[in-house]
Amino acid sequence: MTSLATDLDRQALDGREARAAVSRSSHEEWEPASRDPAQILARQDESRVPELVPIRYERMLASPFAFFRGGAAIMAADLATTPSAGLEVQLCGDAHLSNFGVFAAPDRRLVFDCNDFDETCRGPFEWDVKRLAASVAIAGRGRDFGGKERRLATRSAVRAYRTAIRRLAGMRTIDVWYSRLDVEPALAALRAQLDGDRLRRVERSLAKASAKDSLRALGKLTERENGALRIRSEPPLLTPIEDLADGAEVEARLEAVLDAYRASLTHDRRHLLNSYGYVHAARKVVGVGSVGTRAWIVLLLGKDSSDPLFLQAKEAQASVLEPYAGASPYRNHGRRVVEGQRLMQAASDVFLGWVATKGLDEEHRCFYVRQLWDGKGSAEVERMSPPDLTLYAGLCGEALARAHARSGDRFAIASYLGKGEAFDKALARFAEAYADQTERDFQAVGDSPPTLPSGRSAGR
Repeated sequence: MTSLATDLDRQALDGREARAAVSRSSHEEWEPASRDPAQILARQDESRVPELVPIRYERMLASPFAFFRGGAAIMAADLATTPSAGLEVQLCGDAHLSNFGVFAAPDRRLVFDCNDFDETCRGPFEWDVKRLAASVAIAGRGRDFGGKERRLATRSAVRAYRTAIRRLAGMRTIDVWYSRLDVEPALAALRAQLDGDRLRRVERSLAKASAKDSLRALGKLTERENGALRIRSEPPLLTPIEDLADGAEVEARLEAVLDAYRASLTHDRRHLLNSYGYVHAARKVVGVGSVGTRAWIVLLLGKDSSDPLFLQAKEAQASVLEPYAGASPYRNHGRRVVEGQRLMQAASDVFLGWVATKGLDEEHRCFYVRQLWDGKGSAEVERMSPPDLTLYAGLCGEALARAHARSGDRFAIASYLGKGEAFDKALARFAEAYADQTERDFQAVGDSPPTLPSGRSAGR
């Protein structure tokens, strides 16, 4: 017991020493970046499906907030130049407001957590918190909130992170591991804070998320063709596999890919997956920053057509943070995503796995696999009021703290952040400065967009 207490004291001391070396107020620092955002984005385009790249820019250039969502690679380069206390965690890597949400845990209860891990890797805890804080400020500007309203929301996110980390530092390790934010108890606690209209909006959103499953996907994404179920053809956003390559050859290869993916699952989950048979597949455009990477949906059936399972196989490339945080220990970036997600989430999809295969272009590619829709829902950040954004930002900060506490030294981080609001205030100032940077980058890329391989402009 004495040894354990000594270890905890040493970890807390590490946090205080880090504070002496890198003050909490130093995190407000941001100097306008000397890099070309269009070039950073163009380098990503080189490995993407050429005909889909214009869709990426169309979505990113809809607003500064959309641009920020799609510009994780730009901010990764910027974060590497900011102060760091040297306390590392498993990073989400892209912890903006829209990458949090609800989904169904394996026990079928809705939970709220981080839900996107394409850029996950190990690195300084501040990087995730700064991306979250900046996203709050940019979202507030998009809604024309005043400076005071934005600061309240941003500080809500950072304060929630800090207080949650401190609370988690006082918990037993096993309790930290099992800790999660169940939606129903959280909603019950929030009822007193929400007026009737706001409460009804939240309840409608949750009901919509609960109904978003493979059965709903079956109704929205498929049709009967000569009596057989087929995924709809709605190119370029949804393109059946036979429209992209020789159907028989590619479907035979896809069956082999599914077999390889099974090997990444535990025995019981392989048994469950083996209860389904392959029916059809299609390429589906998803997200904002992900557009252009290869993403497939696969329809499988169990006992009959009333028993569908939709899987999504999404291409995983190197994390945008790896050039600055260090290379992943996993050769398969699909595995990098899966291992990072399992480490950060208290409850992950039972079908979460990975596979490597040759793509239609014969290039070696890595994928991670999960259910397409499994009670998934995200908040409509672009429609939030100032109180809603403040509340939601706090929930995201708390969820991020839980994720970091599972993989990092929560004692040292809690000691570094302390009881006061120095870190909260510093990140609120950083967030406003970085929102300015994002608006400049948005304008620069919109004015002089990258030239695509086809010779077309990617601009607005």
